[in-house]
Amino acid sequence: MKKIVITEFMDLPAVESLCQKFHVVYDPKLVDDAARLMAAVAQADAVVVRNRTQVRGALLAACTRAVVIGRLGVGLDNIDVASCEARGIRVLCATGANSVAVAEYVIATCMVLLRGVYQSSSEVAGGAWPRAQLSTGRETAGKTLGLVGFGGIGRLTARLAQGLGMHVVAHDPLLHNDDAVWAHSGVESMRLSDVLARADVVSLHVPLTPDTRNLLSAERIGSMKKGAIVINTARGGIADEAALARAIKSGALGGAAIDVFDPEPLKAGNPWAACPNVILTPHVAGVTAEANARVSTRIAAEVARVLGA
Repeated sequence: MKKIVITEFMDLPAVESLCQKFHVVYDPKLVDDAARLMAAVAQADAVVVRNRTQVRGALLAACTRAVVIGRLGVGLDNIDVASCEARGIRVLCATGANSVAVAEYVIATCMVLLRGVYQSSSEVAGGAWPRAQLSTGRETAGKTLGLVGFGGIGRLTARLAQGLGMHVVAHDPLLHNDDAVWAHSGVESMRLSDVLARADVVSLHVPLTPDTRNLLSAERIGSMKKGAIVINTARGGIADEAALARAIKSGALGGAAIDVFDPEPLKAGNPWAACPNVILTPHVAGVTAEANARVSTRIAAEVARVLGA
Protein backbone atom coordinates (compact mmCIF):
# COMPACT_ATOMS: atom_id res chain seq x y z
CA MET A 1 0.00 0.00 0.00
CA LYS A 2 1.36 3.42 -0.96
CA LYS A 3 2.28 5.76 1.88
CA ILE A 4 1.35 9.40 2.40
CA VAL A 5 2.99 11.55 5.08
CA ILE A 6 1.12 14.68 6.19
CA THR A 7 3.40 16.97 8.18
CA GLU A 8 1.03 19.78 9.21
CA PHE A 9 -2.65 20.18 10.04
CA MET A 10 -5.23 19.05 7.48
CA ASP A 11 -9.01 18.86 7.53
CA LEU A 12 -9.87 15.50 9.10
CA PRO A 13 -12.49 14.35 6.55
CA ALA A 14 -9.85 14.79 3.83
CA VAL A 15 -7.33 12.80 5.87
CA GLU A 16 -9.90 10.07 6.40
CA SER A 17 -10.64 9.91 2.66
CA LEU A 18 -6.95 9.20 2.04
CA CYS A 19 -6.85 6.58 4.80
CA GLN A 20 -9.39 4.51 2.87
CA LYS A 21 -6.92 4.00 0.02
CA PHE A 22 -3.43 4.55 1.42
CA HIS A 23 -1.24 4.08 4.45
CA VAL A 24 -1.40 7.57 5.94
CA VAL A 25 0.89 9.05 8.59
CA TYR A 26 -0.86 12.18 9.86
CA ASP A 27 0.94 14.16 12.53
CA PRO A 28 0.52 17.96 12.59
CA LYS A 29 3.54 18.17 14.93
CA LEU A 30 5.85 16.30 12.58
CA VAL A 31 7.10 19.57 11.08
CA ASP A 32 8.70 20.40 14.45
CA ASP A 33 10.56 17.10 14.86
CA ALA A 34 13.35 17.06 12.27
CA ALA A 35 14.56 13.53 12.97
CA ARG A 36 11.11 11.94 12.78
CA LEU A 37 10.23 14.05 9.75
CA MET A 38 13.31 12.89 7.82
CA ALA A 39 12.62 9.25 8.69
CA ALA A 40 8.95 9.51 7.73
CA VAL A 41 9.42 11.10 4.30
CA ALA A 42 12.10 8.55 3.37
CA GLN A 43 9.36 5.93 3.08
CA ALA A 44 6.68 8.17 1.59
CA ASP A 45 5.22 8.05 -1.91
CA ALA A 46 3.58 11.43 -1.26
CA VAL A 47 4.24 14.22 1.21
CA VAL A 48 1.59 16.80 2.13
CA VAL A 49 2.72 20.06 3.75
CA ARG A 50 1.60 23.59 4.57
CA ASN A 51 3.94 26.56 4.62
CA ARG A 52 6.25 25.64 7.50
CA THR A 53 7.72 22.41 6.12
CA GLN A 54 10.75 23.34 4.02
CA VAL A 55 10.86 20.87 1.14
CA ARG A 56 14.41 21.54 0.03
CA GLY A 57 17.97 20.50 0.77
CA ALA A 58 18.34 17.53 3.10
CA LEU A 59 14.59 17.00 3.49
CA LEU A 60 14.04 16.85 -0.24
CA ALA A 61 17.03 14.53 -0.61
CA ALA A 62 15.38 12.22 1.92
CA CYS A 63 12.26 11.96 -0.27
CA THR A 64 13.70 9.07 -2.24
CA ARG A 65 10.35 7.44 -3.04
CA ALA A 66 8.08 10.46 -3.33
CA VAL A 67 6.38 11.18 -6.63
CA VAL A 68 4.21 14.07 -5.46
CA ILE A 69 4.30 16.94 -2.96
CA GLY A 70 0.91 18.39 -1.99
CA ARG A 71 0.88 21.96 -0.68
CA LEU A 72 -2.09 22.83 1.56
CA GLY A 73 -2.23 26.40 0.33
CA VAL A 74 -1.04 28.54 -2.54
CA GLY A 75 2.51 29.90 -2.15
CA LEU A 76 5.38 27.59 -3.05
CA ASP A 77 8.30 29.52 -1.56
CA ASN A 78 8.85 26.74 1.02
CA ILE A 79 9.30 24.17 -1.73
CA ASP A 80 12.25 23.90 -4.12
CA VAL A 81 10.01 23.36 -7.12
CA ALA A 82 12.82 23.18 -9.69
CA SER A 83 14.65 20.48 -7.73
CA CYS A 84 11.41 18.56 -7.24
CA GLU A 85 10.73 18.63 -10.96
CA ALA A 86 14.30 17.55 -11.69
CA ARG A 87 13.67 14.51 -9.49
CA GLY A 88 10.39 13.76 -11.25
CA ILE A 89 8.31 14.86 -8.26
CA ARG A 90 5.08 16.69 -9.04
CA VAL A 91 4.21 19.70 -6.91
CA LEU A 92 0.53 20.47 -6.36
CA CYS A 93 -1.05 23.50 -4.70
CA ALA A 94 -4.62 24.60 -4.04
CA THR A 95 -4.81 27.75 -6.14
CA GLY A 96 -7.99 29.69 -5.45
CA ALA A 97 -9.25 27.51 -2.60
CA ASN A 98 -8.50 30.11 0.08
CA SER A 99 -9.20 33.25 -1.96
CA VAL A 100 -12.42 34.13 -0.12
CA ALA A 101 -10.73 33.87 3.27
CA VAL A 102 -7.85 36.15 2.26
CA ALA A 103 -10.06 38.70 0.52
CA GLU A 104 -12.38 38.91 3.53
CA TYR A 105 -9.38 39.36 5.84
CA VAL A 106 -8.16 42.28 3.73
CA ILE A 107 -11.53 44.02 3.73
CA ALA A 108 -12.18 43.38 7.43
CA THR A 109 -8.80 44.70 8.58
CA CYS A 110 -9.09 47.64 6.17
CA MET A 111 -12.36 48.69 7.82
CA VAL A 112 -11.07 48.13 11.37
CA LEU A 113 -7.90 50.14 10.83
CA LEU A 114 -9.57 53.02 9.02
CA ARG A 115 -12.32 53.41 11.61
CA GLY A 116 -10.10 52.86 14.64
CA VAL A 117 -12.87 52.36 17.20
CA TYR A 118 -13.07 48.61 17.65
CA GLN A 119 -10.42 48.16 20.33
CA SER A 120 -12.08 50.29 23.00
CA SER A 121 -14.22 47.59 24.65
CA SER A 122 -12.12 47.31 27.82
CA GLU A 123 -12.16 51.08 28.30
CA VAL A 124 -15.92 51.35 27.81
CA ALA A 125 -16.57 48.35 30.07
CA GLY A 126 -14.40 50.00 32.70
CA GLY A 127 -16.53 53.12 32.75
CA ALA A 128 -14.47 55.32 30.43
CA TRP A 129 -16.24 57.11 27.60
CA PRO A 130 -13.62 57.98 24.93
CA ARG A 131 -16.24 59.27 22.51
CA ALA A 132 -14.39 62.39 21.42
CA GLN A 133 -11.09 60.66 20.70
CA LEU A 134 -12.84 57.89 18.77
CA SER A 135 -14.95 60.21 16.63
CA THR A 136 -12.31 60.89 13.99
CA GLY A 137 -12.25 57.47 12.35
CA ARG A 138 -12.43 57.22 8.59
CA GLU A 139 -15.11 55.63 6.41
CA THR A 140 -14.25 52.93 3.90
CA ALA A 141 -16.61 54.24 1.22
CA GLY A 142 -14.88 56.70 -1.08
CA LYS A 143 -11.37 55.55 -0.19
CA THR A 144 -8.91 54.20 -2.75
CA LEU A 145 -7.67 50.64 -2.39
CA GLY A 146 -4.35 49.96 -4.11
CA LEU A 147 -3.60 46.34 -4.96
CA VAL A 148 -0.03 45.26 -5.64
CA GLY A 149 -0.66 42.14 -7.69
CA PHE A 150 -3.93 41.45 -9.49
CA GLY A 151 -4.33 37.70 -9.62
CA GLY A 152 -7.29 35.71 -8.34
CA ILE A 153 -7.17 36.95 -4.75
CA GLY A 154 -6.57 40.55 -5.81
CA ARG A 155 -9.53 40.44 -8.18
CA LEU A 156 -11.88 39.02 -5.54
CA THR A 157 -10.65 41.63 -3.05
CA ALA A 158 -11.37 44.33 -5.63
CA ARG A 159 -14.98 43.15 -6.05
CA LEU A 160 -15.59 43.16 -2.32
CA ALA A 161 -14.04 46.62 -1.98
CA GLN A 162 -16.09 48.01 -4.85
CA GLY A 163 -19.21 46.71 -3.12
CA LEU A 164 -18.32 48.99 -0.21
CA GLY A 165 -17.93 52.01 -2.46
CA MET A 166 -14.14 51.96 -2.69
CA HIS A 167 -12.25 52.96 -5.81
CA VAL A 168 -9.70 50.30 -6.74
CA VAL A 169 -6.39 50.72 -8.52
CA ALA A 170 -3.79 48.02 -9.09
CA HIS A 171 -0.31 47.27 -10.33
CA ASP A 172 0.60 43.96 -11.91
CA PRO A 173 3.66 43.73 -14.19
CA LEU A 174 2.39 40.45 -15.62
CA LEU A 175 -0.66 42.14 -17.12
CA HIS A 176 -0.64 44.57 -20.04
CA ASN A 177 -2.53 47.84 -19.69
CA ASP A 178 -4.91 46.77 -22.46
CA ASP A 179 -5.68 43.39 -20.87
CA ALA A 180 -9.43 42.80 -20.84
CA VAL A 181 -9.42 42.16 -17.08
CA TRP A 182 -9.03 45.86 -16.33
CA ALA A 183 -12.15 46.94 -18.21
CA HIS A 184 -14.07 43.88 -17.02
CA SER A 185 -13.23 44.49 -13.36
CA GLY A 186 -13.50 48.28 -13.36
CA VAL A 187 -10.04 48.47 -11.77
CA GLU A 188 -7.56 51.05 -12.97
CA SER A 189 -4.10 49.79 -13.99
CA MET A 190 -1.21 51.92 -12.73
CA ARG A 191 2.53 51.92 -12.20
CA LEU A 192 3.57 50.83 -8.73
CA SER A 193 4.72 54.32 -7.81
CA ASP A 194 1.31 55.76 -8.73
CA VAL A 195 -0.57 53.10 -6.76
CA LEU A 196 1.48 53.85 -3.65
CA ALA A 197 1.07 57.61 -4.00
CA ARG A 198 -2.69 57.46 -4.53
CA ALA A 199 -4.00 54.67 -2.30
CA ASP A 200 -5.51 55.13 1.14
CA VAL A 201 -5.07 51.39 1.68
CA VAL A 202 -2.34 49.29 0.03
CA SER A 203 -2.74 45.49 -0.02
CA LEU A 204 0.03 43.17 -1.20
CA HIS A 205 -0.85 40.18 -3.38
CA VAL A 206 2.39 39.00 -5.00
CA PRO A 207 4.52 35.89 -4.41
CA LEU A 208 7.91 36.16 -2.74
CA THR A 209 10.57 36.07 -5.45
CA PRO A 210 13.97 37.74 -5.86
CA ASP A 211 12.16 40.53 -7.73
CA THR A 212 9.52 41.10 -5.04
CA ARG A 213 11.73 40.80 -1.95
CA ASN A 214 11.67 44.19 -0.19
CA LEU A 215 9.31 45.45 -2.90
CA LEU A 216 7.70 47.74 -0.35
CA SER A 217 11.02 49.30 0.64
CA ALA A 218 11.69 52.16 3.04
CA GLU A 219 11.94 54.51 0.06
CA ARG A 220 8.59 53.39 -1.35
CA ILE A 221 6.98 53.55 2.08
CA GLY A 222 8.16 57.14 2.25
CA SER A 223 6.34 57.91 -0.99
CA MET A 224 2.97 56.74 0.30
CA LYS A 225 0.02 58.93 1.16
CA LYS A 226 0.04 60.28 4.73
CA GLY A 227 -2.16 58.14 6.95
CA ALA A 228 -2.28 55.23 4.49
CA ILE A 229 -2.85 51.67 5.70
CA VAL A 230 -0.72 48.68 4.61
CA ILE A 231 -2.06 45.12 4.55
CA ASN A 232 0.23 42.16 3.85
CA THR A 233 -1.31 38.72 3.45
CA ALA A 234 1.18 37.64 0.80
CA ARG A 235 4.58 36.72 2.21
CA GLY A 236 7.03 38.06 4.75
CA GLY A 237 9.99 39.74 3.11
CA ILE A 238 7.93 41.62 0.52
CA ALA A 239 7.59 44.62 2.85
CA ASP A 240 10.32 46.20 4.97
CA GLU A 241 8.69 45.59 8.36
CA ALA A 242 11.09 47.83 10.29
CA ALA A 243 10.44 50.73 7.92
CA LEU A 244 6.68 50.12 8.13
CA ALA A 245 6.70 50.15 11.90
CA ARG A 246 8.79 53.34 11.97
CA ALA A 247 6.40 55.07 9.58
CA ILE A 248 3.40 54.13 11.73
CA LYS A 249 5.06 55.20 14.97
CA SER A 250 6.01 58.54 13.41
CA GLY A 251 2.46 59.15 12.16
CA ALA A 252 3.42 59.03 8.48
CA LEU A 253 1.28 55.93 7.97
CA GLY A 254 -2.04 55.20 9.66
CA GLY A 255 -1.58 51.54 10.52
CA ALA A 256 -1.02 48.05 9.18
CA ALA A 257 -2.43 44.54 9.19
CA ILE A 258 0.39 42.03 8.84
CA ASP A 259 -0.30 38.30 8.60
CA VAL A 260 3.08 37.18 7.24
CA PHE A 261 6.53 37.86 8.58
CA ASP A 262 10.21 37.24 7.96
CA PRO A 263 11.07 35.23 9.99
CA GLU A 264 8.06 33.35 11.32
CA PRO A 265 7.33 33.30 14.19
CA LEU A 266 8.50 36.76 15.24
CA LYS A 267 11.56 36.94 17.46
CA ALA A 268 12.10 39.08 20.54
CA GLY A 269 13.09 42.64 19.70
CA ASN A 270 11.04 42.71 16.49
CA PRO A 271 10.01 46.15 15.17
CA TRP A 272 6.31 45.74 15.99
CA ALA A 273 6.67 46.12 19.75
CA ALA A 274 4.66 49.12 21.02
CA CYS A 275 3.51 49.97 17.49
CA PRO A 276 0.03 51.58 17.52
CA ASN A 277 -2.93 50.72 15.25
CA VAL A 278 -1.58 47.42 13.98
CA ILE A 279 -3.21 44.02 13.62
CA LEU A 280 -0.69 41.18 13.74
CA THR A 281 -1.88 37.64 12.99
CA PRO A 282 0.08 34.35 12.72
CA HIS A 283 -0.19 33.56 8.99
CA VAL A 284 -3.88 32.70 9.12
CA ALA A 285 -5.46 35.11 6.63
CA GLY A 286 -6.16 32.24 4.26
CA VAL A 287 -7.17 29.74 6.94
CA THR A 288 -10.83 29.45 7.89
CA ALA A 289 -12.89 26.35 8.57
CA GLU A 290 -14.33 26.58 5.06
CA ALA A 291 -11.01 27.34 3.34
CA ASN A 292 -9.25 24.53 5.18
CA ALA A 293 -11.92 22.10 4.02
CA ARG A 294 -11.65 23.28 0.41
CA VAL A 295 -7.85 23.23 0.37
CA SER A 296 -7.61 19.84 2.08
CA THR A 297 -10.27 18.20 -0.09
CA ARG A 298 -8.66 19.44 -3.29
CA ILE A 299 -5.14 18.37 -2.36
CA ALA A 300 -6.33 14.99 -1.11
CA ALA A 301 -8.08 14.33 -4.40
CA GLU A 302 -5.12 15.48 -6.50
CA VAL A 303 -2.58 13.45 -4.52
CA ALA A 304 -4.79 10.38 -4.77
CA ARG A 305 -5.10 10.87 -8.50
CA VAL A 306 -1.33 11.12 -8.98
CA LEU A 307 -0.81 7.99 -6.89
CA GLY A 308 -3.27 6.16 -9.09
CA ALA A 309 -6.18 5.68 -6.72
